[in-house]
Amino acid sequence: MTARRFEKRRIARTDLEVTTLGLGGASLAGIFSAVPAEQARATVAHALDQGLDYVDTAPQYGLGRSEHLVGDVVRAASPRPIISTKVGRLLKPVDPAVQDKGNWVDPLPFDQVYDYSYDGIMRSHADSLQRLGLERVDILYVHDIGVATHGVEANKPLWEQLASGGYRALRELRDSGVVKAIGLGVNEWEVCMGAFALGDWDVFLLAGRYTLLEQTALAPFMTTCIERKASVVVGGPFNSGILVGGDTFNYAKAPDDIVQRVRAIEAVCKAFNVPLPAAALQFPLTHPAVCNVLPGPRSPQELDGILDWWDTKIPDALWSTLADEGLLAPGTPIPGGTA
Repeated sequence: MTARRFEKRRIARTDLEVTTLGLGGASLAGIFSAVPAEQARATVAHALDQGLDYVDTAPQYGLGRSEHLVGDVVRAASPRPIISTKVGRLLKPVDPAVQDKGNWVDPLPFDQVYDYSYDGIMRSHADSLQRLGLERVDILYVHDIGVATHGVEANKPLWEQLASGGYRALRELRDSGVVKAIGLGVNEWEVCMGAFALGDWDVFLLAGRYTLLEQTALAPFMTTCIERKASVVVGGPFNSGILVGGDTFNYAKAPDDIVQRVRAIEAVCKAFNVPLPAAALQFPLTHPAVCNVLPGPRSPQELDGILDWWDTKIPDALWSTLADEGLLAPGTPIPGGTA
């Protein structure tokens, strides 16, 4: 099988270059519905065969399951893809009968403990290498710190952990060459702005906040990334399903105003004979801070569908029409100018 050729973009000032399309490892771990292990491994293998060279995972995904499945495939890959995982959650063994499974179907028998301290981040990194069965990962993201996950009051001591020791751990890992890039993996851009006050970061994995449907991260976050020479990986390009024909937005039933906006965007896409998911998948790359778009297929077949959308040619006029109709935020970069 001949691998596709994807554009590559550099992550900030590092020597890492990633294909503009990557593979997210959350869905593979069985969120909301089960994914057989062999199907998950086959999806990772198919992504590598097709030429994708960036795979993201995390301890949270299936409570260790995703890292095990990704590692099973990546260990044998040549060349090995760029791997990111996340810190901030430690996994502790628990009786499955009393386990907090969250939305995971058939997770491994662990509960998660939030720990963004120096020791917690060092241990989280080491634990991930054990689960992956790898001697290194390339990128470490601080996972789900912020008020969206923890609430205002509960986030304060966790943020203090990161500020007083966790960031230092990440800098030590990066500056010593153990990892090549550090950042945050979150669903809210505001906490990334707070992170800039702690020091320099290479890359932010931001889910759902810079998409065809929502550009709330445009300013001041994306503009600050340009100024601070940080890159952005866009997770959740389909806003948890609403942009691929589903009815969920931000992991819940989409409100009426969101549904109406999606219909308006879809009408423009239809006028140009472009599938809505194709436009959603390719849209984030119009911003110069974005280095990668990270969907999460659950099977090789779903990945093939994503690749078809990726290959769809989108005329510049589609983007300018969306801008003219007020369906993109003012200042959004599009080919030939801004909205």
